[in-house]
Formats: sequence, C-alpha cells, structure tokens
Amino acid sequence: MASYHLSVKTIKRSAGRSATAAAAYRSASVIECDREGRMHDYTAKRGVEACFILAPTDAPSWAQDRAALWNAAEARETRSNSVTAREWELALPSELSDAARIDITRAFAAQLVERYGVAADVAIHAPHREGDQRNHHAHILTTTRVLSAEGLTDKTRVLDAASTGGPEIEAMRGVWADLQNHALELAGQEGRVDHRSLEVQREEALSLGDVLKAEELDREPELKLGPAANAIERRAQLVAEAEGREYEPLTQRGARVHAVRQAKAMFAEMRERLDLAREAYAEAREEGHGPVSAGLAALRAAAGRQAKEMDPDEIKERLARIAGRGLGEAQEVIEGQGALRDIRGRLSAVLARETAAERSQAKAKQHELDDERERQRRAELERQRQRDRDLGWEL
Repeated sequence: MASYHLSVKTIKRSAGRSATAAAAYRSASVIECDREGRMHDYTAKRGVEACFILAPTDAPSWAQDRAALWNAAEARETRSNSVTAREWELALPSELSDAARIDITRAFAAQLVERYGVAADVAIHAPHREGDQRNHHAHILTTTRVLSAEGLTDKTRVLDAASTGGPEIEAMRGVWADLQNHALELAGQEGRVDHRSLEVQREEALSLGDVLKAEELDREPELKLGPAANAIERRAQLVAEAEGREYEPLTQRGARVHAVRQAKAMFAEMRERLDLAREAYAEAREEGHGPVSAGLAALRAAAGRQAKEMDPDEIKERLARIAGRGLGEAQEVIEGQGALRDIRGRLSAVLARETAAERSQAKAKQHELDDERERQRRAELERQRQRDRDLGWEL
C-alpha cells in the first residue's frame, strides 16, 4: 500500500554539518571540502541507485560538478551559523518500477528548480538490506541561494520566512502527491497517496458519510523507525519467519509502527469484505430474495469461499472474528499495541452501527410489505362481498 512521506530539513553549520559532506554521503562519492580542508569519501557506501544534478538553464557549467557546486555553496556563506543547503527527503512508491521512481523524482526536482531558481542534487536510495524492503526513498539537496549565470546570488527567502515557508512547503507536498498518484495510475495500481493531515482527511470522510473511512483515519501518523530500530525489527521479523511464529516487535517504536500497519491492513480487509457483502445483498434482493435470505448471502460473501460449507451460526461467528480479531480474548501486548485494540473496538462499533441501520431498513421494508399484503387482503374481501351482493347472497 503506497504511503506518503516528504520532509524538509536544513544543513546547518551550527550543528557541525556541511553541504559538501551531505552531498558526498548521499551520492556515495568523494568531495574535498575547501572550507574545512577535509576529504569526505563515501565511495564505499552501497544502495545508491541513481544520482544527478538539475540546475536552471542559465546556470554556469560548473554547477553540474558536485564538488564545485557544494564548495561554491559553502564559500558563499560567511557566518558560523549559516544554512548551506536544504534537504528534501521523499518516500518513493514501492509499487512502481525503478525507472518510474527515477522519473517522478526527476520531475519533482525540476519543479523545485523552476519554482525557486536553485540547483538540485538528487540521490535515489534502495532499501537497506536489513530494513523494510519497501523503503525506496530519495534525497534532494538544494542550494539556499538562487543560481544564475552570475553564480549563487540571492537567498531563497520565500522558504526561510515563517509567513511563507510553511505554505510553500505545503504546496510542494501537494505537487509530490500528484506526481506519485499519476505514476501509480499509469502503472495500473489502485493505491493512492494523500499529502493532507489525517485530521483533514477524516473530516472530509465524515462530510461524505464514509464512517468506516473516518474511523480508519482516526489514528496517530505512522512513525519513522530510524536505522537502528529498523534493523532490530527486521532481524526480529526474519527470526520469527524462520521459526514459523508470529512476529512480535522488540522496540516501543516498532510496536507503534506495527500496530498502525496492522490496523491499516485490517481496515482494508474489512472494507473489501463490506463491499462484497453489500453487492451480494443488493444482487439477492434484485433476484427477489427476502431480507433474511439476502442477508445470509451477504454474510457468505463477506466470509469468503469457505462459507459455502458453513451454516448461518458459523458464518456469524467468522464475521465476528473478522471484525474483532478475537477482541474477547485477553492479550498481553507490549506498549504501543493498545492503540490497535482501541481501533478494533471502534471498528466493531462502526460495524455494529451499520448493521443496526441495515436491520432497521430491512424492518421498515418488511412493514411496508406487510401493510401492502393487508391492503390487498382487504381489497379482496371487499371484492368478494361485492360479488355476494350482486348474486343476492349478502345477509
């Protein structure tokens, strides 16, 4: 399932960092820093799938030389607390091909160059061999000054100022979401990403009457594990898989991430099964089946193929497990998984409300049918009395 991530950070001298070191590390290359008098050699680093530099059309030719570009950025700043580069970190959809991931990253970097007049140094990284194998990502280092034919000139104040920086970054978050969704559509993938906050998405779902979607979004954002925790959890997953048992997170952060991912998967499964149930119910009603028969058809559709051999009680029990995953069983979980149980509880409540509403609708329809039958019975009695009067049999 595609997920969204875009973060913006700054490379600050006050934190002991330099643009030359950052560029060398992300591109797995070697850069000698003229200001520091140090050689930054990261050629032994693995996992860099592609790297390239984009610059304005009138930029000097030296802008395509990584060492020259970032040494110029360092030389242009004179203060000890200067910001010498800005980093845009992007999560790339694992559902896309390597070429498609490079294309959308290049397109986003081109937007940065066009919008702010900066140079963009792009490095696309593969997932770490011991980490989540879906973690394709990109690092884009941009200059903090406009790059023109004269070299690095004015600061990009629109990104620095408190009044404009936030809106600008939010706009670029939208651009990145659009690029991903267009690529996912072209690749025939159903998943989409959304750059908006979970709260905004939830309010929209409620306004559209999609209660299940709103409940799915009523959660904390997924945390980033970080290299150390990611390696620990990855090893735990491999050990659990080798031993044929269920994976249990070892870190608190890993537990929270695992809980959120389980909840996402559960909601996706539940939504799919609810859609199947609704379709089966509507189809059965169109074929003339009563509410009870149509309801059983919906239960069987939601329970899956195995339901063909089940009686109604077994089907109901299976659906209860789908909704609750054994919510009635006491489970000892490490900190972070309590949120998942809370989500499951809310999901069960949503399903209960939807089921109650469906029962209410079925009851109302049954009342209408009963009333119609009573009207027909009375009309038939009245016709019979009229025939009796016509024949002179009425007493």
